[in-house]
Amino acid sequence: MKARLLCAAAFVCMSVAAKAEGDEEGESFTLGQIVVTGQRAGGIAIGGTTLDQEAIEAFNRVTLADAVNLVPGVNLANSGGSRNERLIFVRGFDRFQVPLSIDGVRVYRPADNRLDFGQFLTSDVAEVQIAKGYASVLDGPGAMSGQVNLVTRKPTKALEAEVRGTLDFDRTGDDQAYNIFGLIGTRQDKWYTQVSYTRNFRDHWTLPKGFRPLAVANEDGGDRDFSRTEDWRINLKAGFTPNATDEYSISYTKQDGSKNAPLHISDTSNASVRNWSWPYSTIESFYFLSTTALSDQATLKTKLYHSSFDNLLKSWDNRNQNSQALPRAFDSPYWDAAYGGSVQLSVDLVPQNRLSIAFHYRHDEHKESQTSRPGFTTPQFEPVQVNAERSWSMAAENRYAFSDQLALTLGVSYDWRDVDRAEDYAAPPGGGLFSFPLRNSGGLNGQGRIDWTGGGSTRAHVSLASRVRFPTVFERFSSQFGTASPNPDLRAERATNAEIGASKTFGPLRVAGALFYSWLDDALVSVRLANNSNQRQNIGSADYYGGEISLDATISDTLQIGGNYGYIHRDFDVGTGPAGSFIRLFRLTDVPNHKGFAYAEWKPIGKLSLKPSIDWAGKRMTVTPATANANVPVYYKTGNYVLVNMRIDFDFARHSSIGVGVRNLFDDLYQLTDGFPEQGRSFFVTASARY
Repeated sequence: MKARLLCAAAFVCMSVAAKAEGDEEGESFTLGQIVVTGQRAGGIAIGGTTLDQEAIEAFNRVTLADAVNLVPGVNLANSGGSRNERLIFVRGFDRFQVPLSIDGVRVYRPADNRLDFGQFLTSDVAEVQIAKGYASVLDGPGAMSGQVNLVTRKPTKALEAEVRGTLDFDRTGDDQAYNIFGLIGTRQDKWYTQVSYTRNFRDHWTLPKGFRPLAVANEDGGDRDFSRTEDWRINLKAGFTPNATDEYSISYTKQDGSKNAPLHISDTSNASVRNWSWPYSTIESFYFLSTTALSDQATLKTKLYHSSFDNLLKSWDNRNQNSQALPRAFDSPYWDAAYGGSVQLSVDLVPQNRLSIAFHYRHDEHKESQTSRPGFTTPQFEPVQVNAERSWSMAAENRYAFSDQLALTLGVSYDWRDVDRAEDYAAPPGGGLFSFPLRNSGGLNGQGRIDWTGGGSTRAHVSLASRVRFPTVFERFSSQFGTASPNPDLRAERATNAEIGASKTFGPLRVAGALFYSWLDDALVSVRLANNSNQRQNIGSADYYGGEISLDATISDTLQIGGNYGYIHRDFDVGTGPAGSFIRLFRLTDVPNHKGFAYAEWKPIGKLSLKPSIDWAGKRMTVTPATANANVPVYYKTGNYVLVNMRIDFDFARHSSIGVGVRNLFDDLYQLTDGFPEQGRSFFVTASARY
């Protein structure tokens, strides 16, 4: 570990030793942007619908999960359990209901879409776009309650390069992680090309000093067991710009990761403790994006892509992860592939009216297998099982400007999905490879938005959107290790999202805020059937409502302050299951009612800057494992937390800087979900240079 850290440090030091020149930053890859309505915040201002690289770097947020936690209405969570994934919620909606994309190409795992947002890195991202509630139908299906899009960078100069490196240390001063990033690109008169690479390696992280292990427990304190992770991503991009309006780009992105998963600190039941690891989890995409001005009034945009997702889950006999002979041990690989594209035509029918129509197509294929007891003398092999489906979306959006101040946007789309294969396997006797009934589904979406621009910098909007989301393969067909009954007839969930918002600048102060209300219908609920198995059914409904506000102020040439606050309340009605079934006690988890972030940037001298910041959140509902409570889960609220952070940077040369910082300064002990305490105090040293 120390050797790797020294290599990373040497790489950075050699890079920053050279004097960097140039005035421009790499800008967002505009072809990869989605439609996000709202005012863009500048600098390190945190608010609205975009989060740029300057803010991400200023607060040392190297993963997507940590980065979007800066934004009002978005919160970080931990799935807990044997997967222990980092999650994000947008106004209370989860990863199934708010899709993720990179340069507008959706990242979707057709098996279960269980994305770990801690494995998506941000160093090579120009900005993160976050559509909350209202997401344009032109950007494709699935955005039931918003969308998150990572926009990569694009070169702006004849030669530009950047290197950045960060070394992390735990609260005892031991090295625990590093992050490196490098980019080189060129922009010529009619073409550009760029390559970037980022890597994040974590040997461990350390629990707060106040953690006290229980007498019978899975964790003894200090370095968190099984917290090792490794992730990297490479992005290659080449583009052709024959004139001022047209652009054609081809990109290749690959990211790979491996991880372990820390265990629940106190649940030692053999029925729930799963010693799982992921040796690899790979996402690879090729995509072509273009925009062509057919005339002064018409523009054509196209998108073509092919993506693959490879993953291996290993289940071990014990925490030493050196044996796979017990009945619960297995190797479970899967291989997913997706290809598709879209075309969008926008026409100015009259100067004040733009009509856009779009068509999206995608084919998803999921293949899985399993080898049970691979370390045993007679392992059991499952045949490959295949799930394949095709999805389409036809959309139209019309924007009419009544004046320079008032505009109305209306959109409608129809999404549908055809299931071609839905296979599973049951062990003999009496079992074998079989197919579920094939059920197709569809749904109509509609939305509208009014935007008003007043005098000066005053803006206001009101919107209403009703969108659907189709259930995943896992939700429809998984038997969950024999504990669940599949339901091929699951329908789409629907959310209706209403919002009213405004922003205004008062001299050096900018204020933005929004109020929102969401209705959720046909929500999926797990029902306990008469045969003692679980099954998902469309019987739930919910109401989510709340508000957000963000403020940023430039007090002087040397001082900027800002912050944001979000409130959300969620009510969920589980509905009524079929005769003979029952629904266990159920509560919504993982989202605090109150959450905020505040910061200041002070430059006492020209080359020195200090950035103190505070992350805080109120209590959130969580649940204990059923096995720890006589098969009855117990819901309770975690404590709130306030985390104080600090970063100090020094610009020792033009476009070159070094910095030091600390997160969780007071080493607070807190948790986001039952049994999984978060990291204690940590330190970092960073250096960067640009040319």
